[in-house]
Amino acid sequence: MDIKEQLETIESEARKLFDSVKDREALEKLRVKYLGKKGKIADIFSQMGKVDSDERPVIGRKTNELKNLIAELHQEKKSELEELLKARKMKREEIDITLPGIKPEMGYTHPLSVIINEVKQLFIGLGFSIAEGPEIESEYYNFEALNIPEHHPARDLQDTLYIDDQFLLRTHTSPVQIRTMEDKNPPIRIIAPGRVYRSDELDASHSPVFHQIEGLVVDKDISFSDLKGTIQVFVEEMYGADREIRFRPSYFPFTEPSAEVDVSCIVCEGKGCSLCSGTGWLEVMGSGMVHPNVLEMSGLDSRVYSGFAFGMGWDRIAMLKYGIDDIRVLFENDLRFLRQF
Repeated sequence: MDIKEQLETIESEARKLFDSVKDREALEKLRVKYLGKKGKIADIFSQMGKVDSDERPVIGRKTNELKNLIAELHQEKKSELEELLKARKMKREEIDITLPGIKPEMGYTHPLSVIINEVKQLFIGLGFSIAEGPEIESEYYNFEALNIPEHHPARDLQDTLYIDDQFLLRTHTSPVQIRTMEDKNPPIRIIAPGRVYRSDELDASHSPVFHQIEGLVVDKDISFSDLKGTIQVFVEEMYGADREIRFRPSYFPFTEPSAEVDVSCIVCEGKGCSLCSGTGWLEVMGSGMVHPNVLEMSGLDSRVYSGFAFGMGWDRIAMLKYGIDDIRVLFENDLRFLRQF
């Protein structure tokens, strides 16, 4: 087959192949096949030495024309494929405004966050402010300043997690009360929410990490009736206006007199059930008048000022309010549980 016949065959073959190619990868292979350094056009040019000198200009011109033709076929097909891909992309991205919207997956507020936000808003509405303190505390602020000196039996009830001889993970948020009284002059109205730690075994009702909210009011002429009125408002807002309340005499080193606060059971309405152990009552917090020793150690004159304090676990508030019978579910991040809130 002479060179003229080769050129005709290459042209016919190239037109068919470029017309039928379907993707850019195959198109690139065709370009290399015909126009590459070792392609068919380059092969024709390599044979020019065998062509008679009279025909060489004609064959050279026809070869260049074929080279340009194949380059045009390649460019046309490349543009065609690019337009096709663009159309497909637009089809995928086009929005049919007649279709119903796809509701995105929303996050869920953790029940502990729900409770603490409700409690904060309630006490802020009563004129309280939010106070915070360090979770790593000294023995002084965690015990001594709260009228719990060394060797006091109340220390045995705390199951304390010590870091060294002087510092520990706080067992309650009461140290925030001391720090506030040292830094501020009365009147003082604060709540101190935060995480606390005790060396407890993890079970349905105990956790080594849990949360407390403590409240403190200090001013002149503060009485136990002020404490009762504040707790009455809190219980009615959190558990309903029909919830009964009772105060039981108790003992806390940092308050005197002290009282445990119970509310009528939210499940059996005071008739007795497994949740309230048949008593009809649920304990919700401890409370009392700030001990004079605590006021004095904080730099306040107990003959001038008096105050009340209360403390509760907001994990327990969540469990009571939502009927949760196992504290562990509050920390497991199970979506089946969290989606309920």
